[in-house]
Amino acid sequence: MSTKVSDHVLRRLREWGVEQVFGYPGDGINGLLAAWGRAEDRPRFVQSRHEEMSALQAVGYAKFSGRLGVCVATSGPGAIHLLNGLYDAKLDHVPVLAIVGQTHRTAMGGSYQQEVDLHALFKDVASEFVETVTVPEQLPNVLDRAIRTAYARRCPTAVIIPGDVQELDYAAPTHEFKMVPSSLGLSGSTTIPSDEPLRQAAEILNSGDKVAILAGQGAAGARAEVERIAELLGAGVAKALLGKDVLSDELPYVTGSIGLLGTRPSYELMRDCDTLLTIGSSFPYSQFLPEFGKARGVQIDIDPQMVGMRYPYEVNLVGDAKETLRRLIPMIRGEERGREWFDTVCDNVRRWKDVLDRRAALSADPINPEYVARALDPLLPADAIITSDSGSVANWYARHLTMRPGMRASLSGTLATMGCGVPYAIGAKFAHPDRPVIALVGDGAMQMNGLAELVTAAKYRDRWLDPRLVVAVWNNRDLNQVTWEMRAMGGAPSFLPSQELPDVQYAAFARSLGLTGVRVEEPGDVEAAWRTALEADGPAVVEFLTDPAVPPVPPHATWEQMEATAASVLRGDADRGSMIRQGFKAKLQEFLPEHRTK
Repeated sequence: MSTKVSDHVLRRLREWGVEQVFGYPGDGINGLLAAWGRAEDRPRFVQSRHEEMSALQAVGYAKFSGRLGVCVATSGPGAIHLLNGLYDAKLDHVPVLAIVGQTHRTAMGGSYQQEVDLHALFKDVASEFVETVTVPEQLPNVLDRAIRTAYARRCPTAVIIPGDVQELDYAAPTHEFKMVPSSLGLSGSTTIPSDEPLRQAAEILNSGDKVAILAGQGAAGARAEVERIAELLGAGVAKALLGKDVLSDELPYVTGSIGLLGTRPSYELMRDCDTLLTIGSSFPYSQFLPEFGKARGVQIDIDPQMVGMRYPYEVNLVGDAKETLRRLIPMIRGEERGREWFDTVCDNVRRWKDVLDRRAALSADPINPEYVARALDPLLPADAIITSDSGSVANWYARHLTMRPGMRASLSGTLATMGCGVPYAIGAKFAHPDRPVIALVGDGAMQMNGLAELVTAAKYRDRWLDPRLVVAVWNNRDLNQVTWEMRAMGGAPSFLPSQELPDVQYAAFARSLGLTGVRVEEPGDVEAAWRTALEADGPAVVEFLTDPAVPPVPPHATWEQMEATAASVLRGDADRGSMIRQGFKAKLQEFLPEHRTK
């Protein structure tokens, strides 16, 4: 039996080490689906409920495995559905390959059914590489180059294969004019800055008395080096959301997340420092960085296109974080430093943790959403993988969950797309089937697509060595993050027709699929519900009825800003009384004396 183009696609993916492809069937990829049957499902075809979920699952897989995520979709509507997940990969710098069908070559240009100009469609999202395979000899070079580019540029790429091409007999490129051969493999490489900018960076860092470090996902492979340079500099370390798992939150000088969803000590660290070292982060919100001209700056990033954009750094070191820090650390004079700044940073962290304890303990109607996250924190397994969706739940994820060595965590950091939490978690389970995965999701995101992807979790539950996949839903019947943004930024009360959500029985739906489902309506049942979900013998949904009036108070919020927000919503917000009470109660905790336990 002859080898078809579609057979060679799957063979080449296997040769690149691809073990699963996330996708949804359609007649534009019928040739590939037939090849999957002949290949006995190698690499494994993971069926989602929607192509967008396939792309997000590929992103989650790539984020937590460090390997290429691959998704596949049919022509036209299937290709269009992939876009949101592919943009998530593009903006968070994740290697993903999309393999997409197209109408037959004989019909192209004829306004045929499901014919879409896929090159125009993918031109931006797969800007580093998008190509159509029109003859068999073209295939190996196109596919290999797409994979190499995805890895090298940490980006999404796309390969388009018309339906009739998929079914052609495969023929390798020959040793002839206008033929392009190809070969497998991509060796590792390390970018290192030259000595002179390293010396300049060391001079700046050594001259600082109050050093702040901002760590992002680019510092993920440099945990020991980041710890060492922080200790030598007597620095505090704030983390961008994509770098939440880069460093343990148990370290006394780690101030936690930065930004609108961040912590008070991270805000104070940036406000008061005189020197900033940014490692592997392109955190975009300059208002949360030191005031321009107040602090000297050094940046380390492996991508020369991403340096020097967010702050007027004096030295931009282009290089791998681990190797750059290894060369920089011997130039740092740590013994000459006093401890006053370091001690202040550590005191601020201790005080903030006490504030969070008090905020989580505040009464609410019916359950304080901060308490739900706070109760989970000590129960997290040592090898847990955590995904967070976008929305108000990301505030509680960012502030209340303590990352410890060995844990992994991520969210849609730059695109901040709704609906990523559950597909990320499914992708993570395929990346690490032997580890527990926990998805933190708001009810808006759960209604958007999380409910459907519970079907996917149920379908593949037997494929995972550790069967635990916990989906936690904050059910407050409100699109809460946007509601608070309207109040705080727009000065407008909540607009119920756009913000109010129906009360869906998430746990009951899970039980209808044969999964564990727990609905929590009282604060006293929160911890027990978490334990039930974490001890389940398969995927579990635990939903908490939380109070939408508890505000995600920004770390820099002043009493004056709180009063302005309150005044704006008094004009007609349906929940104005409880919102004002909860907001001022939460802010008050920052001004109470620190509670110390013996």
